[in-house]
Amino acid sequence: MCGRFTLTTPSDELAEYFRVLEGGLPSARGRLRPRYNIAPTQPVACVRRGPGAEGGPEDSPNESGNELLEMRWGLIPYWAKEPSIGNRMINARSETVAEKSAYKEPFRRRRCLVIADGFYEWQKTESGKQPYYIYLDEHRPFGFAGLWERWKPRGDQLDEIAAPGRPDVPLSEDGRVVSCAILTTDANEMLADIHDRMPVILPREHWDTWLDPDVDDAEALGELLGPYPADRMDAHPVSTHVNKPANDDARCIEPLKRLRIVRPDDERDGARGPTQEPLF
Repeated sequence: MCGRFTLTTPSDELAEYFRVLEGGLPSARGRLRPRYNIAPTQPVACVRRGPGAEGGPEDSPNESGNELLEMRWGLIPYWAKEPSIGNRMINARSETVAEKSAYKEPFRRRRCLVIADGFYEWQKTESGKQPYYIYLDEHRPFGFAGLWERWKPRGDQLDEIAAPGRPDVPLSEDGRVVSCAILTTDANEMLADIHDRMPVILPREHWDTWLDPDVDDAEALGELLGPYPADRMDAHPVSTHVNKPANDDARCIEPLKRLRIVRPDDERDGARGPTQEPLF
């Protein structure tokens, strides 16, 4: 699963990396600040296809290409009566996403990239849950496979879904809330000792296919949703400072020197899984 992640890359760099044009609802360019502990229900940076492609969103001001905008993390289905359903719809299993009523239409027509440069998973241990910070070995941003949706609230429901500390709620021009979910898959070899699931990270060569609303072959799309290669990722344990969503600072990603994680390549030397280093 994916319950917390980071995005510290400047928005102008993101716009260039993800080939983003001006625009968005609202445009996230210039609005994003470094985030070290992004939590569910908060606004998150996403990339979606502008209306230049057939089937693109009609509420986008872009003429073509990709746009960078904020969405509420936790997908609210268009048919929902209350927004609280989105609080538990932060992740969607890639194996069943084409079948679930809340996800099957967004999976067919409304796909996006949820932008991050790292994420957290918690490993169960005898002494409690140990958080790990996970990232690409080149320390570059990446896109989780995401789905997005629009939902029309009553006026009195906007206060209910406002993010803590962020009174703004991502809205389309007609007043609908724009929300998203992150797809998950089986963990790769590196993460398997930490957690049995991981978010789907899409390789750059698959971005155009994923974002293209004209691609609606569920089988072909499903082939894009496997685990990201373990040898292109890295991880280190961090302190439980990250456990509290209010803690949104660089301390969240600082390595714990007393623990280390063994990468898959190390297994040839007889090492297995995360190990405890001597404390004294």
